[in-house]
Amino acid sequence: MKRFAAALAAVLMLTACTQVEENIPVMAETSAVTEDTDASVDVTTAVSSEIVSEEITSETEPETSEAVSESETTAAEEVQTEAPAAAEASAEETSAAETTTTEAVYEDAQAESTGTVTGIELTFYDVTLSQGEHKMPIVTMSPESTPDKSEIWTSSDESVAKVDGLGNITAVGEGTCVVTVASAASPNVTAKVNVTVKAAPGLTYIGGILIANKTYALPADYNPGVDPEAQAAFDDMQAAAAKEGLNIYVSSGFRSYEYQSGLYDRYVQRSGKAEADRYSARPGHSEHQTGLAFDMNTIDISFADTDEYVWVKAHCWEYGFIIRYPEDGEDVTGYMYEPWHIRYLGKETAKKVYDSGLTLEEYLGIDSKYSE
Repeated sequence: MKRFAAALAAVLMLTACTQVEENIPVMAETSAVTEDTDASVDVTTAVSSEIVSEEITSETEPETSEAVSESETTAAEEVQTEAPAAAEASAEETSAAETTTTEAVYEDAQAESTGTVTGIELTFYDVTLSQGEHKMPIVTMSPESTPDKSEIWTSSDESVAKVDGLGNITAVGEGTCVVTVASAASPNVTAKVNVTVKAAPGLTYIGGILIANKTYALPADYNPGVDPEAQAAFDDMQAAAAKEGLNIYVSSGFRSYEYQSGLYDRYVQRSGKAEADRYSARPGHSEHQTGLAFDMNTIDISFADTDEYVWVKAHCWEYGFIIRYPEDGEDVTGYMYEPWHIRYLGKETAKKVYDSGLTLEEYLGIDSKYSE
């Protein structure tokens, strides 16, 4: 039994050893497997981390891209919204500008087609003159194609400055006034000249009328020439007389101080001083030196018997003239009757003097006598 037991124990031990040896590879394999498993776990973990990272990244990137895309889309939409608004505003401005231009072109075209004057420009708008001086602004009417560029001139105070139909401004008396030119075709279109008149040394104006008679003399250097307004008025009167078959003309107009001096001296030599003073003015006292007086046709008393004189006497005031030295007026005027001698006063004043039936001296309340 003991032997059997010992043998059995030996067999069991041997079996156990064999199992242990067999188990060692298994354990090694198990360890290797465990190591491989750990490595796999590490790799798996790493791969998983990368996958997770990629997933996170991929999840984040779309969100970011989507945000950027949304931002860009919003900006684009804003730009698209603003662009039409800006384009619309620009279009409105362009339309307004085109409308204004179209209206201006239309107005100009309409003005040209209807002959309407739209504006008047002058070469000056303010002028200062001494009594007796003249100045005329040049007028430009627009548009240039306007067919009727006729002018209408007026003075706010003819005792200060007068103006003729051509725009020639004549300084009359001290003061200020406004001379206005209007378009005949478009009377509401005007331009104005502010006129200041200063006293001229040695000249005498009474009631806006330049006086030259035996009491009031003109300076030796006063040399204005023929007054253009007076000349134009005479031309009109001459044309009107011609329509009646009458012929009137100027025999003597402006005379300088020197010319009158020589003329008077000859009359004195011929007739004596006292007689010469009845029909000829001393130098400086002649109305001819004013440029406002004319002797017509035959400088002789016989002119009073002509049809021309009869017509002139009846109509000269209509053109701004008076018979300066009428019949039976020598005691007042200082000169004998001169039917050929007319003096320009302007239409308004001439009518008043004519209607009064008085001589100029009587009308103004002045005398005409030499001081010696």
